[in-house]
Amino acid sequence: MSPLWWVLAGVLAFWVGATLLRTRGLLPDSVKVFGPLVNLHTKRGRSLLDRIARPKRLWRAWGNLGLGVALVVMAGSLVVLVLSAIALAQNPPPASSALSQPRNHLVIPGLNDFLPPAVAPEILLGLAIGLVVHEGGHGILCRVEDIDIESMGLVFLTIIPAGAFVQPDEESQQAADRGARARMFAAGVTNNFAITILAVLLLLGPVVGSLGVVSGAAVGGVLPGSPAENAGIEGGDVITGVANQTVETNDDLDAILDNVSAREVTVERSDGPTVSVTRSVVVTAVVEDGPVPFELNDTVVAVNGTAVNTTAALRDALRERPVATLQTADGDTATAPIGAYVQVASGGALADVAGEDTTGVITSLGGERTASASALGDAIDRRAPGDTVSVTLYEDGERRVHEVTLGERGGDAHLGVYISGGVSGMEVSDFGVETYPTGRYLGLLGGDCAECESVAGGASLGSYLYLLLTLPLIGEAGVAALPFNFAGFVGPVANFVTVSGPLSALGGGVFALANGLFWTAWINVNLAFFNCVPTFLLDGGHILRTSVEGVVSRLPVSNGRRLVMAATVAVQAVMLGALAVLLSGGQLIP
Repeated sequence: MSPLWWVLAGVLAFWVGATLLRTRGLLPDSVKVFGPLVNLHTKRGRSLLDRIARPKRLWRAWGNLGLGVALVVMAGSLVVLVLSAIALAQNPPPASSALSQPRNHLVIPGLNDFLPPAVAPEILLGLAIGLVVHEGGHGILCRVEDIDIESMGLVFLTIIPAGAFVQPDEESQQAADRGARARMFAAGVTNNFAITILAVLLLLGPVVGSLGVVSGAAVGGVLPGSPAENAGIEGGDVITGVANQTVETNDDLDAILDNVSAREVTVERSDGPTVSVTRSVVVTAVVEDGPVPFELNDTVVAVNGTAVNTTAALRDALRERPVATLQTADGDTATAPIGAYVQVASGGALADVAGEDTTGVITSLGGERTASASALGDAIDRRAPGDTVSVTLYEDGERRVHEVTLGERGGDAHLGVYISGGVSGMEVSDFGVETYPTGRYLGLLGGDCAECESVAGGASLGSYLYLLLTLPLIGEAGVAALPFNFAGFVGPVANFVTVSGPLSALGGGVFALANGLFWTAWINVNLAFFNCVPTFLLDGGHILRTSVEGVVSRLPVSNGRRLVMAATVAVQAVMLGALAVLLSGGQLIP
């Protein structure tokens, strides 16, 4: 039985038990049960809120600032969610994708694939802080605006903290003006954003500044069936030497393996015995219906009958062969054009002569041999916009030569093709490890990652918050610069980071501090954005209604109440529809 079914069974058992206790009058009046939800009510703490709310002018200014921020985020949320839902409906992910699994929409470490159990304390800490400051903001602004508070409390999903609430007195709330109500509803969101920014500033400054990259090549993952896996190398290992040469960075590992022709190499690790790796050319990715009909984990052993055991040997064997016969260890052979597998883009330079959406293999450009995707990219980079070059393109096995005038994009030459990686759409590895780009993640968390700006579209605070939101699942997005999901400095990732600088005296405590700040920021920014969604029961829905009422009150209409209702219901229906599509992974659309 899957973990999700165990959770559902536990929720059902709790629901039945709590219902029996309620019907028999065994629960105190302060405990309210609504299915699997439990509300704990209290009237204590109102005097504390009164004292905190005394500088009313300051709190009103804070509320006005927050209301402005909330309105901007609400409008942005509406646009982003609707556009995202449309894009997802048009191109839904596979049902097997982790993003499509219902359990991954729940913030429950261990059940959610992106939230490992090791970060459960940090997530609960961030959630507790987020709930306290959110509902505390509502409570303070209630007292600032002289709105009575009927009760306060916490909401639990069975025994898991799921929310908090401040319940204003209904009559007192209705007696307040629209501006006061809007500020009160926006106060929680404002406080969540403030906590996010505070946590981010602490993370950007002394914490990440005390972390550095360990010496060696960080093994983020090992390809199934690869030589590295067969030798016992695992994710989390740090390779410090290969073939009796020192490895200090990820690039060192690639460079050494590329220059060592020996089939068997020794590998030294920082924490583990030295092992011997027998290299072989393993297929790690291949274009579906491409010119090379091999499958993942196939091993290429020969080119035109000549044995190859390393990627360098394969590259050398293919360099001067526009067409070659490849053989696998299973005895399968394939004769195919050897070059860069491309799809011709609409409106590009090559589309004018080869036709749009054409697929094929480019084996040369301007007289230069292009035996791989990287070779084609380099050949284009050496040209200038407006240059006319001959392009040798194999389409369905037929060789064609096109004269193409290169276009321009960003000041560089542009052929107008989408290029698949590797050789003829086939990527290989003779070692089989995926290195973890520790420096990029540290640079991103420290706010100084120029190569990652393209992921978020800039280096602004908004871009940083976007990346912060997506880091736990960034590996699923296929971003080359950030190939792994980041859940904090836990598990293997902690092996790739060393503590130094101003907080070095804390030792491993720096990791706990960094994880706490990261997840506090992540939880609070999610709470803020979620509560800004203009839909029923959320702060955004209340702010939407008061805002529409304010606009309609200035219009010369007799049925203003109806108009307010129609406008708010329409917006909320659109939002609920978009959320349903997103939460279903697009699978609701036939």
